[in-house]
Amino acid sequence: ASLRPSAPGVKAWRMIARKKRRIVLLGPPGSGKGTQAVRLAQKLGIPRLSTGDLLRDHAKKGTRLGRRAEPYMARGDLVPDEIVLAMVAQQLDEEAYRDGYLLDGFPRTLPQAEALGHMLSQRGQAIDLVVDLEVGARESLRRQLGRLVCSRCGASYHEFFQPSRELMKCDICGGGLVQREDDRPAAILERLRVHEEQSRPVLDYYAGQGKLRTVSGGGDVEGVFSKIEEVLAKEEG
Repeated sequence: ASLRPSAPGVKAWRMIARKKRRIVLLGPPGSGKGTQAVRLAQKLGIPRLSTGDLLRDHAKKGTRLGRRAEPYMARGDLVPDEIVLAMVAQQLDEEAYRDGYLLDGFPRTLPQAEALGHMLSQRGQAIDLVVDLEVGARESLRRQLGRLVCSRCGASYHEFFQPSRELMKCDICGGGLVQREDDRPAAILERLRVHEEQSRPVLDYYAGQGKLRTVSGGGDVEGVFSKIEEVLAKEEG
């Protein structure tokens, strides 16, 4: 039987959650970062901030920042740091974020990391911990290649991890399942290349501050979450 790290008990988790933290969760495409971020934020009782969700929310509401970001989003281009950082600063000023939060996949670049550090220092704050989910390029490619969406209702599936009951047909509406253009091998490899190029300086930046902890993103969702729990427990110890 495979051995899995024992997760902190209820008492340990209460101690961990009591100390509200400012945590960054990073990882390459296909690392499962989004899934783990949602679970971790819920477990710690802190809000999760995803810049992707933030951008879509501003665009949907038609805010001033949303209107500035929309042309870039429509073209599929990266939204300039100035706009993203302004959105993040606005969000972090809200009462819900006062005592801690989880940043999901942000900062993505070194300029963003440096700007975030400056922004927080002006508030008398700092990032407490950065957790990087490490997944090899081959595994990341496999995970992303298996993603499928319903051509009719948009429901999401995965060929290996969440297959539909009937081959290539949606369980909800019966529509055909397709692979998105941005989940084709060439697009995935380009995303991985860009991520590696941009993330290495960010990881070095936080490692230099003694805040970086690396967790293997291999294995199932529960196993990876247990590893993250262990990292948090050690920080408290």
